[in-house]
Amino acid sequence: MTAAEPFDLVGDDDVGVVLVHGFTGTPYEIRYLGERLAEAKFTVSAPRLPGHGTSVKDLDRTTWEDWAAAVERTYDALRARCRRVAVVGQSLGGLLALHLASRRADVACVASLAAPLWLEGLGGRMARWTAPRGPLCWIRTLPKLGGSDLRDPQAKADNPSYRSIPTRALSQLVEFMAVTDEALPRVTQPVLVVHATQDHTAPVACAHRIAERARARRVRILPRSYHLIAVDVERDIVASEVTTFLRTEGDQSCAT
Repeated sequence: MTAAEPFDLVGDDDVGVVLVHGFTGTPYEIRYLGERLAEAKFTVSAPRLPGHGTSVKDLDRTTWEDWAAAVERTYDALRARCRRVAVVGQSLGGLLALHLASRRADVACVASLAAPLWLEGLGGRMARWTAPRGPLCWIRTLPKLGGSDLRDPQAKADNPSYRSIPTRALSQLVEFMAVTDEALPRVTQPVLVVHATQDHTAPVACAHRIAERARARRVRILPRSYHLIAVDVERDIVASEVTTFLRTEGDQSCAT
C-alpha cells in the first residue's frame, strides 16, 4: 500500500519534525500535515510503526515498547541531521511523542493531536472485556465498526488502515496510555494539544488532562472533525496550528 509507506520530506535541516501516526493506522494519516510542514521548510520524517501497514497478525505480535523504540530511532536519525527536532503525533502517535519528550530533554517541543489517555463507550468496554484477564480474553480480533473515525468521506475511503483490531495489541495500547499519563508531569518542553469535540475514539476530556499535566502552551479544540484530525475536514487548521507552534516554540528551544 503506497499510502501506507513511511516518508521523508526535505527542508532546511534547522528544525526537523518526527511525525507519528496512530494505532492500526499508517503514515497516510499524517501525510497531508507532513507536506504542509515541508512547504514551511521543516525537514520531516514519518516512520511506520512496527506491526502497522502490513497485516493484523504482525500488529498482534508487537508491544508498546516496540512502537516507542521505533519513534526514538527515527528521532535519533533526524537529530543527527537537524539542529533541533520536534515530535508531532496523532492518537497513539501523540502518546509516543509525549512519552519520548518525558525521557529525552533534547526534544525541542511536542504536538499532541487527538491522543487518548482512556477509551470510553463500546471501545472502552471491549478493551476491558478482551484484556488478558477479562471475561472475553479468548477473542483475538475485533472488527473496527464503522471504519476509521473520519468525517471527511474521501479521506475515510482512502485511508489504508486495518479493518480489525487485534486484542493483544489493544491491551498494549491501554497499558501505554497509563504509562504516558504517569509520565506527563516529566514533560518540560513546550506542548501543543489539538483535539476535536466530536472525537468518537479519544474523549475530548483527554486533551484537557494532557494540557493540565504537561502544562501545555496552547490548546485548540476543533468543532467539526472526528478523531483523525490531521487528515479530516479541519486539516488546514491543524496544519496551521502545528506550523505556527513549531516556528515559535521550536526556535525557542534550549536544546542544542
